[in-house]
Amino acid sequence: MNMTVHPPEPANLEQASAAYDLGLSTRELAEFAPHVEDMLASWDVVAELHREIEPPTVTRAWAKPAHNPFGAWYVTCDITSTGAGLLAGRTVAIKDNIAVAGVPMMNGSALVEGYLPNQDATVVTRLLAAGATITGKAVCEDLCFSGASHTAATGPVRNPWDHTRTTGGSSSGSAALVAAGVVDLAIGGDQGGSVRLPAAFTGIVGHKPTHGLVPYTGAFPIEQTLDHLGPMTRTVADAALVLDVIAGPDGLDPRQRDGRDGPTFTDELTRPTAGLRVGVLTEGFGHPESAPGVDAAVRGAVDVLRAEGLLCEEVSIPWHHHGKRIWDVIAVEGGTAQMVDGNAYGRNWQGRYDPALIEHYGSRRRADGSSFPDTVKLVLLAGRHTLDRHHGVHYAMARNLVPRLRAAYDEALSRFDLLVMPTTPILASPIPGSDAPLEEYLARALEMMANTATFDVTGHPACSVPAGLVDGLPVGMMIVGRHLDDATVLRVAHTFEHACGGFPTAPDGAS
Repeated sequence: MNMTVHPPEPANLEQASAAYDLGLSTRELAEFAPHVEDMLASWDVVAELHREIEPPTVTRAWAKPAHNPFGAWYVTCDITSTGAGLLAGRTVAIKDNIAVAGVPMMNGSALVEGYLPNQDATVVTRLLAAGATITGKAVCEDLCFSGASHTAATGPVRNPWDHTRTTGGSSSGSAALVAAGVVDLAIGGDQGGSVRLPAAFTGIVGHKPTHGLVPYTGAFPIEQTLDHLGPMTRTVADAALVLDVIAGPDGLDPRQRDGRDGPTFTDELTRPTAGLRVGVLTEGFGHPESAPGVDAAVRGAVDVLRAEGLLCEEVSIPWHHHGKRIWDVIAVEGGTAQMVDGNAYGRNWQGRYDPALIEHYGSRRRADGSSFPDTVKLVLLAGRHTLDRHHGVHYAMARNLVPRLRAAYDEALSRFDLLVMPTTPILASPIPGSDAPLEEYLARALEMMANTATFDVTGHPACSVPAGLVDGLPVGMMIVGRHLDDATVLRVAHTFEHACGGFPTAPDGAS
């Protein structure tokens, strides 16, 4: 990768001066020019030094999927490094915003298509070391900015329960492949609900870990304070097992803090749950968009927990209604600044960057901004307006409100061990047609996040488990816990699963 910085032409300096309203004349710019050129010599030295640490080119076999009934595979492969470990013999789909060296990564977008990483993401390294076999990259929504499955540049991902309906997003392919039994396990990403929403719509388990518990290193970022990776599985035991493999600091991700100590998540599943206190979040129910039957199904799931000896009571957290609004500001202004203006990685944080991806995506998005999906065009129109007019003041306000939002949940969690609510108030909605008007396209992409997005802001662990079927479609119950207490979240989810005799499987399976 040749990153030599060419000296700026006079027109380049004039453009930079105009951008910052520096008021420099042509003569003054000419006086600055040799000093600018001298300074830029350091850029060339850095590029030369970086070549010494660039990862070597990795070659791995991959193919376009021969059989892809749900539109869920981007590419397929067969990668394993050891026959031993916790995940030996288990097949895994990797969300296509996560780097697998030598295998194409598209992130659902024409603006990333053609990128070939040369370094595995940390979670991929850990899965392979645990004996897993990576069988492909699962389609994700375009730049991962959708809660539904109709926005990927490769086409819609179809729900195994009903091919006319959304799988949910943005980890759409991961959910469909697990729900249909095509793979044993999958990894998803979650910035507004993108692990939990498709899990709820497809009747599988989706666990968003405590923010920073799982390293995000090697995954395409949206907004550093919202980025999460987590397991998507058929059973809670499998989710705990995958979390045992992928959790813990890697020294490369500043989102991370000191990890938890103690027993494994798998071992924790065997501890009794009777007597645990469950707060049934009043504000998590009865949204204006709530579909008939969803709230009732989740309250029925709460009755199952109650029958298992858990102490379930209503709890009110009025700030829950503010969580999505706070998320809007952080995701829109933060995403504009980091995912777009910062070419995904942004600046001002200590961790591992991907210069090749930054250059590839940065040059392509500048060359053809029309290729952004309509969801991101909406983000950029709103974000650029507020950043230019108000200079990021509202982002600063939103970040200053996060401790108060987090404290509202923490106060309830000082009285309860867990909180429960519907993962999303709605059932899987019909996939819009390719000629759908903008209003329908955007509504279907963003309508389901009322309960999920707030926990990306606060960082609490949250797991969606199947709570039953309504009109033949899965409903998810979300279980939320204290920071770094993912074990209790999974333990209660496991109790519920066993009390139900297991979760239902999609009628349209791998065959």
